[in-house]
Amino acid sequence: MSEILLPPAPLFRDPVYDGAADPTIIWNREEQSWWIVYTQRRANVDGPYVAFAHGTAIGIASSADNGRSWRYRGTFEGMEFERGHNSFWAPEVIWHNGLYHMYVSYVPGVPHDWSGTRDIVHMTSKNLWDWHFESILPLSSRRVIDACVHQLPNGKWRLWYKDEVNDSHTYAADSSDLYRWEVVGPVITDVAHEGPNVFHWKGSYWMITDVWRGLGVYKSDDVEHWTRQENILTEPGTRVDDGEIGQHADVLVQGDNAYIFYFVHPQRNDDIPKVVPDVIPYAKRRSSLQVAKLEYDGRKLVCDRNAPFHFELQPPQQD
Repeated sequence: MSEILLPPAPLFRDPVYDGAADPTIIWNREEQSWWIVYTQRRANVDGPYVAFAHGTAIGIASSADNGRSWRYRGTFEGMEFERGHNSFWAPEVIWHNGLYHMYVSYVPGVPHDWSGTRDIVHMTSKNLWDWHFESILPLSSRRVIDACVHQLPNGKWRLWYKDEVNDSHTYAADSSDLYRWEVVGPVITDVAHEGPNVFHWKGSYWMITDVWRGLGVYKSDDVEHWTRQENILTEPGTRVDDGEIGQHADVLVQGDNAYIFYFVHPQRNDDIPKVVPDVIPYAKRRSSLQVAKLEYDGRKLVCDRNAPFHFELQPPQQD
């Protein structure tokens, strides 16, 4: 029996600001390596309340050894399309017809609270480094974040996102070309949540959401009608830096295997107050990335984050 290659735990910590969050995994066709792109929160920079979660770039960690180790590579370039120091969150990156498309949350400036407008911005790149601004998407409000894009069975594309004006529910918009989007309306409305992520696995479509009490799970046969299942990653894990609920995840499917990439505030231990304190302590600001393996028991999606598993990512089939 071949040796089991366990993933590192934590999978990655940002060596500059120690605030890696909102991961998305993408294959870099030029470098032939896996990249995790993420919100680079400025966790080790003191400031009032949630200033550390603003003024953020999109960080890059790459792996040249199938996920065994990850190296910080810097941040995406060319993203500033307006003057000033602005905030970028939660990148969604896909490859289609010779271009990388990114749909990223954008907040002007560096607020110290959760106020202000929030939009989803579309950018494109030929090499995953240099980005060209395409547009601010006209969606259901001006407080929308956390894009996820997946192709529908009819060939069109659907974008799911959190609309904070509309009860922090998941809304959707459709496109035939990834550039022009038409709002469909609300999709998931049972509870407030963020960070929707959609993938196809084991003959069904799945959506993962961040409900701030672990991750919500929904199943669909047609990408239209969703059935709620039990939450996952609700209890602290035992691995290093995995001792809190899992948050804002991305899922990579490789054949029969599905890996969930998520972030953790390993020392938070309690809720951050909803009123503005002077400074949230560094221990409660810092965050790390982790990976676990999903399983399907024939009825529902399950995830034992403490269970050992073989972790060796394979290159995708090139299109």
